[in-house]
Amino acid sequence: MHQPTDLQRVIDAVAFAAEAHRHQRRKDVDASPYINHPLALMRILLLEGGVDDADVLCAAALHDYLEDCCGQAGQPSLDDGRALVGERFGPQVLAYVDAVTDDKTLEKAERKRQQVEHAGHAPDGAKLVKLADKIANLRDLAQSPPAAWEPARRRAYFDWAAQVVDRVRGVHPQLEVAFDAALAQRPA
Repeated sequence: MHQPTDLQRVIDAVAFAAEAHRHQRRKDVDASPYINHPLALMRILLLEGGVDDADVLCAAALHDYLEDCCGQAGQPSLDDGRALVGERFGPQVLAYVDAVTDDKTLEKAERKRQQVEHAGHAPDGAKLVKLADKIANLRDLAQSPPAAWEPARRRAYFDWAAQVVDRVRGVHPQLEVAFDAALAQRPA
């Protein structure tokens, strides 16, 4: 059997993510299908940032798989999910996904603190995924926030996202400009 091409690997990662997240919805007022979020990251990376590294694009598609799918009904355990990502998409993709995965056993405030602390130590490919994730999230919060999120909560998210991105600055100046533009949409 031949090695899959980069394009085949990326499409496989999208299909894998779509299946894994098929019952999940975003928190926006329209309850958008969750797969829209990983696709937004991939679009930001490729079309806005010119990032065409297949491992980074696969990791963008899979970035929330371990924390949001593994351990859920009908999904593998976290350890089995890691093994599956590593076997199917390779050790580099797994390293990037692992680097952007929150430990859901921790309280939310601690997870957020750790994201800030660990962001600067992640591999560059994971930093790119993290940067695209924050761009997508800020754009979503500015355009279609969850109904239950008051302006103060949205402002706090914008401020926290800026702290995370400050730790990865220098990895991709063009995407950092896109982040700063999204950050400028912070609610008053």
